[in-house]
Order: sequence, then C-alpha cells, then structure tokens
Amino acid sequence: MKKKPEWEWPNGKRIAVVFNVCLEAWSDGKAPGISPMGNPLPAGVLDTMAISWAAYGVEVGIHRLMDGFARHGAKASVMTNAVIAERSPDTVKAVAERGHEVLSHSYAMDVIPALLSDDDERKNIARCTMLLEKASGRKIVGWLSPRGTSKLTTPKLLAEVGYRWYGDVFDTDLPYVMEHGNNKIVAIPLSYDVNDMPSMKYGHPPRMMLEAFNEVVGIARARDDELRIIDVTSHAHIFGHHRGAHFYERIIEQAMTAPDIWVGTRAEIADHLLGTTIS
Repeated sequence: MKKKPEWEWPNGKRIAVVFNVCLEAWSDGKAPGISPMGNPLPAGVLDTMAISWAAYGVEVGIHRLMDGFARHGAKASVMTNAVIAERSPDTVKAVAERGHEVLSHSYAMDVIPALLSDDDERKNIARCTMLLEKASGRKIVGWLSPRGTSKLTTPKLLAEVGYRWYGDVFDTDLPYVMEHGNNKIVAIPLSYDVNDMPSMKYGHPPRMMLEAFNEVVGIARARDDELRIIDVTSHAHIFGHHRGAHFYERIIEQAMTAPDIWVGTRAEIADHLLGTTIS
C-alpha cells in the first residue's frame, strides 16, 4: 500500500475535482464499437450511424460543454484524439483558447498503444504531439490512452520527449511521481465513480451522474484524515447533448462554489506534484 502523501492540494484543500472531457474520433473507415443503436450490423459493414453519432461531440457537444464551464469559470482536461486536429483544427484551437488543457488521447480511438511496437508508439506519440500542438498553439504535456491501455514502456517513452503526466494508471487513489532515468512523469489515476458512460451503456438517466458526484463528495467529506481526488468524466458525444450537459453543468457549479474543493486540470496536478514532492 502506498504511503500517505507528504503533500496537500493547493490552498490546503483535502478534496480535488478534475473535469475530464473526452473529445473522440476514429480513423477513416473505422466506427465506434457502441452507439445508441442496440442492434449490431453484420461483421464487415461500416456503421455510418455510429460514426455520425460520435461526430456530434466535435461539431456540437464540446462547444456546449465549454459554454457550461465558462459560465462558472471552470477549466477541464480535454482528452483529444489527434485526428481531430487534422479534421477540425478550429475546434482544438477553441478548446485551448478558452483555457482548457488539451491532452493527447492517441491519434484515434482505434490506435491503442498496447497494440503498437515501441518504434510505432514513438511515431504515434510524435505525430499526436505535432498535430495537437500545431492546432492548439499550446505545448502538450499530458497523455491518456484510449481505454486507458498502454504498455509498460509507455510512461518512459512519454517522459523521454517531455511529457509531464500520463493517466493509464488505476492502481491507487492519488497521483504519484515516477522516475525513468533522469526524467520524471506524474502518474495520475483516472477514477470512474462519476462518469457518463453508464448513461450510454445502461440507459441511466443523466441526473444519476449528479447523484453519484454528491455521494462521492459526501464520502470524501466524512473522512477528514485523507486527501481525495474525484474525476468527473464526460464524453462530448454523450453528455454534450442538452440533457447531459445540463446535469454536467450542475456538477460544475457545485464544485466551483464548494469552499472545501479545489478544481484543477491534470496538467496543474502534475505541476503541483513536481513542484512539491520528491518521488
């Protein structure tokens, strides 16, 4: 069991909330494996409905969610597939210009690092970094793989080229610093207690995400002897629709007005740990 951290969240807060938004797309000729349609097509048939459904996040959903963040002065960490920087660079630029963190989510959802050789992964990292930095006008410092699945060598490869954090870890509650030679990278776990995916997979009403958030915050407040980080994760093509965005914004409002919660991006967490801890 990892020892109790010797650091605390900014401003002495015990609870940190991170808003994650997944801005996702698939390679040409590929489609999401899930969609609102419950009846799958025969093998080998391109699911144009699923492709169109996912495109809503880039065309509409991310902009509606960003409007909600703006109304409450909050910033998000936006997991962005680099193919979007090729297809819709203005969208990636808008995310960065509105103050959100643009982080790499691989080239596309079907490009999973665990399936790549080290050489191909290096090429994928370089390609994603170049495309996202060009479109956003910002340095890209964070990485989280599709389905959170990378290789054991991924953090080392990322640290070698200057990444400050990656999120393919689920083995603990709090972030920690990893060392690879002379390079350090912060491993930031992604929790799933407050996530919009159950609305997609199981038909849960969007208000249940707000209820889950309140439950998790209540549990954290009841334990005044430990630090907590709460991820609030949405997908632009799922909760970017009106109903989902409404309840997501209510979570934003509650977090931003709570006196005992620090709201920050994953990049800010990495900077905080690298500035306050020794691995």
